[in-house]
Amino acid sequence: MIRAAMKDVHGVFSVLPGDLAEADEVRFGCAIADLAVESGVAHLVYSSGASVGEKLTGVARFDAKPRIEAHVRALPITATIVRPMIFMEMLVRPMYGLDEDRYTFFLRPDQSMQLIAVEDIGKFVAALFADRERFGGETLKIASDTVTGRDLEAFFSEAAGRPIAYTRFPEEVLAGNPDLGQMAASLEDGP
Repeated sequence: MIRAAMKDVHGVFSVLPGDLAEADEVRFGCAIADLAVESGVAHLVYSSGASVGEKLTGVARFDAKPRIEAHVRALPITATIVRPMIFMEMLVRPMYGLDEDRYTFFLRPDQSMQLIAVEDIGKFVAALFADRERFGGETLKIASDTVTGRDLEAFFSEAAGRPIAYTRFPEEVLAGNPDLGQMAASLEDGP
C-alpha cells in the first residue's frame, strides 16, 4: 500500500505515530525511507523530534529518531529532516491540571520553550518541498511560537476566564518518570 502511494510522486513526508515501540519505529521509519529511494522519489522529508541530539537518552521514543535520521542521511536521496518543537495541542492534556485551576508543566516559570501547531508543520513542509535545492540535506528545528511558564499562566487564565496558577512539576516527579524527566531536561537546553 505504501509502495503504491509513492508511485510517481515528487516528495514523501514521513511522520510516524508517537506510540510505537522503539524497534518498530526504527523499522518503519527506515522502511519508508528505503521505499522512497526504491520508488525514485525526488525529495524525502522525515519528521523527527525536537529532543534529538548527539547522545541517546534511554527513553525509547526519543532514541528511535536519531537512528532513523542516520539511516535517512546515508541513503542516495535528497532528504530534509525536520524536528518539530513541542506541539501546542499537547498543552491542553488533562494531566496538566487545567480543570483544577492550575497548570503544571515542565518549565520553570520564567523559562522559555518553542512550540508549533500541528497544522503549521504542513506549512513548513510544503515550503521545503517547494525548494528542494535549498533545503535538501538540511536538518531544521521548526517552531511557530515561544512562550514561558508565566505566559502559559496568563494565556490559560484569560481563556478560562478565571485564574490559573502555573507551577513546574516537582523534582521528585521528574526524577521518578524517565519520559517526563527527559522532556524537562531537553527544555533546559532550550530546544
